[in-house]
This record gives sequence, structure tokens and C-alpha cells, in this order.
Amino acid sequence: MFSLSPDYLSVYVTSPRWLDRGLAFAHHHGLQCYQSDDWKTASTPYVLFYDEGAVSLAQTGKGVPGPITASFLQGKVRHRLLYGGGKGQLIAKAVGLKPGIQAHILDATAGLGRDAFVLASLNQSVMMLERSALVAELLECALLDAEQQRELQDIMARMTLQRVDAMSWLSEPGAAMYDVIYLDPMYPESTKSAQVKKEMRAFHHVVGQDADSARLLDLALEKARYRVVVKRPRKGACLDSRKPTLQLMGKSSRYDIYTLASMDGLKVRDS
Repeated sequence: MFSLSPDYLSVYVTSPRWLDRGLAFAHHHGLQCYQSDDWKTASTPYVLFYDEGAVSLAQTGKGVPGPITASFLQGKVRHRLLYGGGKGQLIAKAVGLKPGIQAHILDATAGLGRDAFVLASLNQSVMMLERSALVAELLECALLDAEQQRELQDIMARMTLQRVDAMSWLSEPGAAMYDVIYLDPMYPESTKSAQVKKEMRAFHHVVGQDADSARLLDLALEKARYRVVVKRPRKGACLDSRKPTLQLMGKSSRYDIYTLASMDGLKVRDS
């Protein structure tokens, strides 16, 4: 894991519309900023690349995976919106979405915002928290891009990002309660690197592991009205060895669900 250090990260800007933002991010974190697209030869192992197409995190050197972006306009995220299966998706079932239910969801470990996007596309209000300044920058730039797309504006209006540590956010005196709190802490690093997604490989280096995830689960259980949902590797241990009320299994991951009250209590909000 590294902090935002000029020894590990530099900023490259090729798009005029991102120039001020890229310069500001670099200045705030003491990073070198270059107005060039020749980022592959950068002296730092990672670059934050502000391109016209998307803002991305990229590794430099030979044989590295492609850039990582939080974009909601392309790739798997876009496909999931169009063909994902609506409320039949596993995450929707885990969160407890049924006809007539609209929940106020806290995604306490937002990352690239993909799960939050799915939930917002299902007409749910999602507050996202992300403590990594680098990951939050990728996510916020993706949100700004998506807000310009007319067909996504309603979804974006249901997504709110706060650049804060979830531990601090939930520990504040008088902190708000949420209907559902969703946790997707960093998975333990696998020894089988070929099986780890490129996002995870990069994030393990850039962000590190979530060593405080057990304490975060405690706080989530205090601040959720109806349930806490934790995403885990399919064969991974339960967070803090705490047995969930029930589990939903996917192909590579599962959802551990800690129920506190019936979600039917949310149906009274329907008018």
C-alpha cells in the first residue's frame, strides 16, 4: 500500500476539459502533472490519466493490465444496466428489494461505484462513502461524465458521494441511520494472481486491505434499520467470523446478510 506519493503516482492530462481538475488534484497531493499522453513511459509505477474518454488509473511498464476506470458509460457496467435482470439480480435480492420497497442505502465502501450504480438504477437512493482520495477521484469523475448523459440523469440523481472514511462517518455523534448498509471490503490478496481481477491487483497496491472491516461491521449493525449486507469471496470466511442470518451465493462471490427487521416495513413509503 502507498500513500499518494510522487514516487508512486503522477498525473497526466490530455483532455482540456479535465485540465483544471487534473492540475488541482496533483497540486493538492503534491504530485507531478504532465500535459501529455505519453504516460506509458512515466517514471512512476502508476499514473492518474485524465483522458477525453475517461479518467483512469494505469500501471506503467511492460505487460501490465489495461487502465482502470469507474466509467458508467461503457463495458460491464453499461451491459449490466441494459441486460442485468433488474430486481432479479443477486445484489438486489441481498439488499431485500421487492415490489413497493424503496430503501435509503449506504454503500460504505463504494470503490468504483458499480454496485451502487446497479442499486440506483433500481430506483434506490444510495449514499456512497469512499476514503481513498485516488479511488474517490476516479468515481467522482465517472459520476460527472454520467450526469451529462440524459438517459442516466435520473440514476445519477439517486447517487451521492462523500469522500470520507466510513468509520468516521458512522461514528459521528448523531450519525444518520440507513435502511440498509452495504459493505464490500477489500478481499484478502490471493496467492493465485491470475485469478485476481486487474482492479483488485491494482487496488491492493494502491489502497491496501481493509484492516478495520470487522469494526466497520459493528458500526453498520448499529446504524442500519433493516439489514447489513456484506459481499465476500464465495469461499471466503465470514467477516469477523460472524455468522450471518442468511447467505446468497454467486459464481465467484456471495452476500452475507444480517437481518435486523423485516423489509416490509419500508412498504409504507409507497404512495
